[in-house]
Amino acid sequence: MKTLILGGVRSGKSRLAERLAFESGRRVVYVATATAGDDEMARRIEAHRSRRCPDWTVVEEPVSLGRVLADLADPGRCIVVDCLTLWLTNLLTHTDASLLESERARLLEAMPGLSGEILLVGNETNMGVIPMGEISRRYCDEAGLLHQALAACCDRVVLTVAGLSQVLKGPPLDAAGARQSQASGLVAPGNRRGSSE
Repeated sequence: MKTLILGGVRSGKSRLAERLAFESGRRVVYVATATAGDDEMARRIEAHRSRRCPDWTVVEEPVSLGRVLADLADPGRCIVVDCLTLWLTNLLTHTDASLLESERARLLEAMPGLSGEILLVGNETNMGVIPMGEISRRYCDEAGLLHQALAACCDRVVLTVAGLSQVLKGPPLDAAGARQSQASGLVAPGNRRGSSE
């Protein structure tokens, strides 16, 4: 099952992906795309780390996402990618401008052949005002195009808003698991409460 989870900042999308990974019963590999370019981003990364189950394998990959997914996908694994839009930012700001096209193509080519459970998390950025700056507008355009292409490849697409999930495509989420997670504020036993993302 391939699931694309979209939502705004602090919408609950990462927490949902982490809950689904925990409930999958598979070995979890968490692919983190963020880089700590400043203190604020370092704090965000640490908040995500503190929520993860300690037995999850973490792979940090800011650029070569398609290659990493192809290498890691396995029927017994659940892979969480968090997040697509930070990965896109890394490509848009990379010194090699050709990487955006080649890495996006590599990801989209890899998607149909990936086995196991794949959970892709991305920021939905195109539900508001059109940004003023050129790079910001390009980012929103590229994110929208990437999300459309991935939605076509995925079995399920979920939109999260205010910690609530709405399935846009595919099978429903397990309601019992969602109620339990929302009531406890936890992704998994032993994980600490934290702000939603």
